[in-house]
Amino acid sequence: SQGPAPPFWPPAPGWWLLGLLLLALLGWVAFRVTRYWLRRRRRRLILQALERVAAGFDPEHPSRFLAELSALLRRVAIGRYSRRRVAPLTGRAWLAFLDETGGDGAFSNGVGQIIEAGPYRELEELDPKPLLELARHWIEKNSTK
Repeated sequence: SQGPAPPFWPPAPGWWLLGLLLLALLGWVAFRVTRYWLRRRRRRLILQALERVAAGFDPEHPSRFLAELSALLRRVAIGRYSRRRVAPLTGRAWLAFLDETGGDGAFSNGVGQIIEAGPYRELEELDPKPLLELARHWIEKNSTK
């Protein structure tokens, strides 16, 4: 005759190990999904701030627009990189930083050059669209990592 069936509880050590592995996997997946969601939310909020800067463009005061755009880029840069690295940057060094972190030369040698001195001088005329496109491109590269 056969002996009694093995008890349901406590499970064998292999089941405990499998349960721990599944629990660890679920924790890792939850961490990754949460991190992805937070990054997407942060990016969406930054792009909304860029839209507010764009909506506030006043052709009579383009230097104010340039100052707000540069401040937004700086806030994003400080959030992505260290404050110690970003905060002291001004002038050409600020433009070089923007280029090396996603500007692809368009800040130092392209349309983004105006960000360097534009906020501090009176400008006759400014087309905000190329600057906004450049800023959006830079923000998208730096708000997803």
